[in-house]
Amino acid sequence: MSKVVQYLQTPTFRKNIIAALIAIVCLFLSVYVGLKIYTKHDESIAVPKVKGLHISAAIQALENAGLEYQIDSVYQMDAKPGMVIEQDPEQGFHVKSGRTIYLTIITQVAPEVAFPNIKDKTLIEATAILKNHNLRIGDTSYVADIARDIVLDAQFAGQSIRNGRMIPKGSRIDLVLGNGLGANEVEIPNLVGLPLNEAKFALSGAGLGLGTVTYDPNVTDTATAVISVQSPGIEKGLTSLGAKIDVTLSLTAPAPTTGAPAGGGNIAPKPQTNQTQANPPAAKPPVQSKPVAPAKSTTTNTPAAKPTTTNPAAGQKKEKENKSNSLGF
Repeated sequence: MSKVVQYLQTPTFRKNIIAALIAIVCLFLSVYVGLKIYTKHDESIAVPKVKGLHISAAIQALENAGLEYQIDSVYQMDAKPGMVIEQDPEQGFHVKSGRTIYLTIITQVAPEVAFPNIKDKTLIEATAILKNHNLRIGDTSYVADIARDIVLDAQFAGQSIRNGRMIPKGSRIDLVLGNGLGANEVEIPNLVGLPLNEAKFALSGAGLGLGTVTYDPNVTDTATAVISVQSPGIEKGLTSLGAKIDVTLSLTAPAPTTGAPAGGGNIAPKPQTNQTQANPPAAKPPVQSKPVAPAKSTTTNTPAAKPTTTNPAAGQKKEKENKSNSLGF
């Protein structure tokens, strides 16, 4: 024990202690200065704002500030491609030079998605399906079809698109919808020879309406009357949807009217012949007026006046025959 105490009192020990302390202090100072230099103590750079900038402008701003960057990309349907939507650290945060700034941008090349089946869907259903697939509705056009607001066709880049085709997200899809009105023009039905109630049914089925109804003067019972004339006629071929068809009803039997379409150009003359056939029964009462018949007989018998002087009985016989012929016997 005494030898240890004696050694601690020697100059050699004191020199060793002093040397060790100096070495420790030097080591501490070197570590402190080295860390200060390595960590760039008391040196900081404010992170510039790059959120909302295009990626090219954001990279230029970070490089000018002496900062590094790392880029990640996502897809957003309504955002501009290449725009920075997030940065970490945020604007104004103090960092060391060379610090990595993490950027999130909108991808410049949209990912692809399979086109869904939207045909024969309503417009509301098609809109929801396209939105779920990150697709947008472009132009909508309507065509003649009985189905209203039903998707009849879907087009991409001006061409019809089939189900399952891969297209970029955010693409615009043009829709062709039905207007609920059907065809703009329909064929004119043949109403000649039909009763009025059947004609109304035929017009309703064709998408047409009944216009002006006129009756022939000889019609006394409308239930037995049939259509003899329609305007426009079947020779016109087509007419606008919802147009009115004017008809004329008469007592004419439907048999002559069935031959009218086959005759083509004889359609106009035949109603006149029917009217002449219907007129003789109405003309019978004035024929019975006897004063008219003697007037005809006297005029016709003027050349036979010469033999009346020689044979009165023969003249009277001829007058009786003329009267009987005028009465239809």
